[in-house]
Order: sequence, then C-alpha cells, then structure tokens
Amino acid sequence: MNWIVYIVLFFGALLSGLSVLWLTVSSKNLKLILSFSGAYLFAICALHLIPEIYSDGGKTAGIYILAGFFLQILLEFFSEGIEHGHIHKHSIKSFPTAIMLSLSIHSFLEGMPLQEMGQLSENGKQLLAGILLHNIPIAIALMTMLLESKASKTLAIIALLVFSAMAPLGALSSYYIGFSISNFADYFNNIMAVVVGIFLHISTTILFESSENHRFNLLKFLVILFGAGLALFSF
Repeated sequence: MNWIVYIVLFFGALLSGLSVLWLTVSSKNLKLILSFSGAYLFAICALHLIPEIYSDGGKTAGIYILAGFFLQILLEFFSEGIEHGHIHKHSIKSFPTAIMLSLSIHSFLEGMPLQEMGQLSENGKQLLAGILLHNIPIAIALMTMLLESKASKTLAIIALLVFSAMAPLGALSSYYIGFSISNFADYFNNIMAVVVGIFLHISTTILFESSENHRFNLLKFLVILFGAGLALFSF
C-alpha cells in the first residue's frame, strides 16, 4: 500500500482549500490556476494515459472514455460547474448538498485508477499529479463558495474535509478491490478510461472558457503552454 498517494491527495486539497481562510484568491488568479491545470490534464491524457489505455484495452477503451465524458456532463448538472471554477452563492439555509455529492463522486472516481495492487505505476504518477493540480482550484472554489454564502467556517471546513477524503478513498477502494477480483488488469484499464473521459471534459471546458469573449490573453496562453509543456517534458 502506497501511503504517499493518500497523503498527497488528502493534504493537497485540504491545504489548498484552507488557504482561502487567510489568503484572497481573486477570480483572475483562480482562472490562471484553472488554465494551468486544464492544460496539464489535457496533455497527460494525450501523451500518457490514452496511449496506455488503447494499448491495454483495445477498441473497447473508447466506450469507457465516452462513458466518463458523458458522466461528467451529468455530474455538472448538480455540481453547477464548480470543477472548472464556476462559483455560485447559496443560502446557508439550503446547504449545497447536490454540489457536495457530485464533487464527491467526481473525486472518488478520479482516485480509483491510482492503485494497481497498491503500486503506483509510471503513468500513475502522472495521474496523481494531474488529480492534485485539478483538486487545488476545486478546493479553493468550494471554500470560496461556502464562505461567500455565509456558511460558518466549521461547516466549510467539514465540507472541505469530505471533499479532500474522496480521492484517497477512491484509491483505497481499488487497492482492496484488487484482492477480490481475478481480472483486475481489465478493471483497472476500464476505470482509467472512465477517468480519462472525465478529464477530457473538464480540461476542454476549462480551455474553451479560458478565453473571455474570444479575446487573446497572453498570460493565460503562456500558462496553458507551461501546463502542457510540463506534461510533455515528463513524457
């Protein structure tokens, strides 16, 4: 069992969200963080994850990628797009349960392909980095939304703890599933394909939205190039 995976996933999201209590993350800076994470996610899918999936899973891999893509569309009806930086204020009298449930499912699924019999593969390290970079802006957006909605700090931190625990729980579930099924390699490849479909939807949405009113923004473009370049040079 690779405890580093669980520690990095949990505390990466938790500390990012808690930073909102002391630091003000502007909408502009959040969009830059999102642009970087979106570019990195898209690049690791194209360079690392998709080639491995098709190599191991053959033609059926595309079905699972599409399933993940459309599953994320469904989840966003409930999460209201917080995965790519959309922040909506809610009255504390109606805690955004649907958003938390959708985010939890999203994060749990992302963590599942990280463990293949408890060992983090080379592509698993790329996936771990992608999930971490992806969860940082989500945690920031979640805490910002809750605090701006006048939720108590205690309630906001509890929600953040739940979100931070989901990806590690997904990885942990796969670790134990590996001991109970004989065709774990097929399971691992299929769940990886679903997550890649989720990543493709999230990353392309972020990148499409990174250009406001279709105006060229040099800083965002450079951030996107840096995110993709980081994935490229780690190939």
